[in-house]
Amino acid sequence: MSRAVIRTTEWTLTLDPSPELPRAEFTAECADCGARSLTARDEPLSVEVWTIKHTGLNPSHRRFTLRIEQRWVVEPAPGNPYHDSAG
Repeated sequence: MSRAVIRTTEWTLTLDPSPELPRAEFTAECADCGARSLTARDEPLSVEVWTIKHTGLNPSHRRFTLRIEQRWVVEPAPGNPYHDSAG
């Protein structure tokens, strides 16, 4: 994810850099029966494998919804009056 500054509002939006948080969490849900994979942290491989195994056990279940969650943080940009204050 690239860092962007929206100059008219003087804030930046980035991924939360907290080391205890994953960069992303992935979950898949079968569109036919609603079954859900376990949540995978940082990489989706186990979710991808789950969808293929689920289809193998249920050959007519071929459509899935992938959910990706990321934590974001908004910080004051240089020039914002809150820039030098603790958040």
